[in-house]
Amino acid sequence: MTILHRGKTLYLKKRVPARFASVETRPVVWISLQTDSPKQAAAKAGPVWDQMVAGWEALLAGHSDDAEVRYQAARDLAQARGFRFLTPERIAKLPVEELSARIEASMTPEGNIDPVLAAGILGAARKPDLKLSKVLDLYWTLAADKTQGKSDDQIRRWRNPRIKAFKNLIDVIGDLPLSEITADDLLDFRSWWWDKIGAEDLTPNSANKDFTHVAGTIRLINQKKQLGLKLDLAGLTFSEGEKRTRVPFSEKWIRDNLLAAGALDGLNREARCILLGMVNTGYRPSEAQGLLRDHIRLDVDYPHISIEPVGRTLKNQSSRRIIPLTGISLAAFRECALTASRAMLARRACPRR
Repeated sequence: MTILHRGKTLYLKKRVPARFASVETRPVVWISLQTDSPKQAAAKAGPVWDQMVAGWEALLAGHSDDAEVRYQAARDLAQARGFRFLTPERIAKLPVEELSARIEASMTPEGNIDPVLAAGILGAARKPDLKLSKVLDLYWTLAADKTQGKSDDQIRRWRNPRIKAFKNLIDVIGDLPLSEITADDLLDFRSWWWDKIGAEDLTPNSANKDFTHVAGTIRLINQKKQLGLKLDLAGLTFSEGEKRTRVPFSEKWIRDNLLAAGALDGLNREARCILLGMVNTGYRPSEAQGLLRDHIRLDVDYPHISIEPVGRTLKNQSSRRIIPLTGISLAAFRECALTASRAMLARRACPRR
């Protein structure tokens, strides 16, 4: 990186990297550092060069076949050239001096308007329609408050049904922009689900979950981003009719298949503890999975576990509770605690080298 005088002003002189040859015809650039102080020039040179490179990167991206990439490149290019990205309507209302500066900055050395420069500096780039495949990326950001306090596993389980719902929708109607989805598209999705329910002996609730997730996601984006969509998302759900009841496992089946000697040997220690711990407690498996060491209290008069919203959220307020440990559940927790203690002692006795 060379800093040289041109008259009284110091300039940065640097060769243009070969990868930018398609958007920068000059083999070498001289960039004014707008100072005659060597110390200030040295401090400015790095950031000025980074801004120059950012502008070339944006120019390259401005030739992309991807509309979203081109739009973001236009915004980046405007910033790299020292302008705020504005729509053409707002640019038309700018003072003559600023408008002239933008027009001049959008020109090629030959005096013609460069379409890529104009896309950013003159606001010619139009924001592309949001496609269904990109909807959830935006939704995760807009709905960030819904995951506050949740553990990584809870966030995964919150996201997965929405990912499934939009995959199903795209498989049926295609990866359409939101603005192009019609009532007929939604009816096609509903009809597809009706056929699937009959073919796979599913309950209407399976389809209704998809409809709820799709509708809720699109409504939030439409509201927050002020898209002005007139899409009618009501009336998609099916009547669930008489709900199916799950037949409970008999006590004999539980004793013969879950509590028999060696029946759970295929599970690891933690999984066995969680399963056997349910027998006398009735907790949710996710509640046991979220237990921390301090929440398991065995060396007290009345052994118990404490379900608390630490590192995760609970399903509802009443989920926060203390559950006594008795019988098989108490034995399982004691076995896990004893095994964990032995493993810890072994690690201390034989530390890794």
